Amino acid sequence: MFVDKVKIYVKAGDGGNGVVAYRREKYVPNGGPAGGDGGKGSDIVFEVEEGLRTLMDFRYKRHFKADRGENGRPKNQHGKSRDALIVKVPPGTTVSDEHTGQIVADLTEHGQRAIIVRGGRGGRGNSRFATPSNPAPEIAENGEPGQEKDLVLELKLLADAGLVGFPSVGKSTFLSVVSAAKPKIADYHFTTLSPNLGVVETDDQRSFVLADLPGLIEGAHAGVGLGHQFLKHIERTRVIVHVIDMSGTEGRDPYDDYVTINDELKQYNLRLTERPQIIAANKMDLPSSKENLAAFTEKIGNEAAIFPMSAVTKQGLAGLLRAVADMIETTPEFPLYEEEEIDQRVVYKYTKKEDPFSIIKDDDGGFTIEGHEIETAFKMTDFNRHDSVQRFSRKMRHMGIDQALRDLGAEDGDTVRILNYEFEFIE
Repeated sequence: MFVDKVKIYVKAGDGGNGVVAYRREKYVPNGGPAGGDGGKGSDIVFEVEEGLRTLMDFRYKRHFKADRGENGRPKNQHGKSRDALIVKVPPGTTVSDEHTGQIVADLTEHGQRAIIVRGGRGGRGNSRFATPSNPAPEIAENGEPGQEKDLVLELKLLADAGLVGFPSVGKSTFLSVVSAAKPKIADYHFTTLSPNLGVVETDDQRSFVLADLPGLIEGAHAGVGLGHQFLKHIERTRVIVHVIDMSGTEGRDPYDDYVTINDELKQYNLRLTERPQIIAANKMDLPSSKENLAAFTEKIGNEAAIFPMSAVTKQGLAGLLRAVADMIETTPEFPLYEEEEIDQRVVYKYTKKEDPFSIIKDDDGGFTIEGHEIETAFKMTDFNRHDSVQRFSRKMRHMGIDQALRDLGAEDGDTVRILNYEFEFIE
């Protein structure tokens, strides 16, 4: 079964907790704090595996949760950091954030890796918080939560050339004749329900990968027919081989077919018009084909090279395949995304820092505090220890949360909420 789009959930490992511990050894006076740090949580890394051709595996496993870091230990022993969780994907996989639409990674080459979500850092043990004024702190941090995301994985086939055209113009027959691929072939529309790949060898011993893409129809760019489901697969091809039925047995004019399909490609993605195109004038073994070809050639002029052929009798195939191989060799790859569209980039780009917190006044008179920075600090605080609670209170005061609550009218005894917890505001 060919699967080319799935939604999955990934959660990197949380950091391990730091510990509160003291050095207690015979003959060692004033041992002091000795709580170790927690280990880093596991990242989730996607890696391209050349042998994979479909996203089928993700149909059965949609949740990926990495290991959390090991907790710290006494005697200043740090917890173990976890190795990355490697998830294999086929070449041509695009990873995007389901909620924002941001492209996280575009994975095309065997062995290519991308860190999709990062594990949390380990919490610090109490030996990290020792100061001259507080030489024996009862403070330790919980591990930082690992990142989590809802992702959309989309597979766009890696083929050097792609066959496009209306249903039943002979694309599948063409692929079956020039390669070892065995697509389903029948005399009705939309026989091909999933893309087929075949390796083609020319008579001068050159080879390339050819994709047979299911038939397009008018309105495909808007999702009509198989529309969006398969138009995306042509985005990675370097050369478009436009197969046209010159016999006109379906009752359509070959030139109208040519114009309609090119318009669909343009409407779907304007950059597809940059691809060089070769016209395969198919079914030349049928009676009316020569007459139609003459009219078609007159209308099209020098827009594209035309190669008369017949997939059934194999007439004209050798010259067409040589021309496709020549064009592939002289055509560079077309990147699907500009560098700035992909989150995995090396060049630093300034992004405005999120506000550390925001406060919402609730209908019941209470206040809800939100924001990534304050929520992370909250999760990393061990509320079972008084010193840790005091440290969190000081952090809130330094961030300006206390004053912001007063400015919104908070009074003694009012309820303040962070995540699923409630506190009392005390002046």
